[in-house]
Amino acid sequence: MPKMKTNPGAKKRFSLTGTGKIKRKHAYKSHILTKKSKKRKRNLTYTGEVHAADMKNIKQLLAMK
Repeated sequence: MPKMKTNPGAKKRFSLTGTGKIKRKHAYKSHILTKKSKKRKRNLTYTGEVHAADMKNIKQLLAMK
């Protein structure tokens, strides 16, 4: 059986925490920022956690068991 390959797009977008959860960045922080409030932009800066429903698919993309 060949080794599983990590998806390069997923590798750039997700990272693991120490407890095994998957971190992600928020969308809507790259352009058209003038109409967004400071509070909204600030809150988009912080990382979020991947939803439990998506964990299985993302772990597969990251070639994890």
